[in-house]
Amino acid sequence: MTKKNAKRKGFTLVEIMAVIIIIGLLAAIGAMNFLGQTDKARVITTKANLKMLHNAVAQFKMDTGRYPNEEEGLNVLIEAPSDVKGYQSGGYLDSTDIPTDAWGNEFVYIAYPESGKPYVVVSYGADGQEGGEDYDADLHSTDAG
Repeated sequence: MTKKNAKRKGFTLVEIMAVIIIIGLLAAIGAMNFLGQTDKARVITTKANLKMLHNAVAQFKMDTGRYPNEEEGLNVLIEAPSDVKGYQSGGYLDSTDIPTDAWGNEFVYIAYPESGKPYVVVSYGADGQEGGEDYDADLHSTDAG
């Protein structure tokens, strides 16, 4: 009996394959959960930036008496237009650049959209194109809250 026990010191190929498959499945489940959280975090970050830009445009309106037009867009938040009075010194953002959404796409400023609001700031989502579903869906500053 001691000869049989002496021969069996390692693992069989089947046992090693079973362990590798189990580790692979656990890694795949972990990756799926992590990727889902990353996308959710991007949406939350983008909504926060939309709200900040929306409020900055509202502050611009209070100081200057008018909303930016679509040509000026969000650039009025960092560069004073020549035809306004009361522009806040230093602009309306803490940075000297307009932020991008969490996917690296530029925000779009729309004056007097179909919603009837005076303006909206839009992120076109993960795909960077108008429309879409899930993480590709458009996010609007009027909905961020």
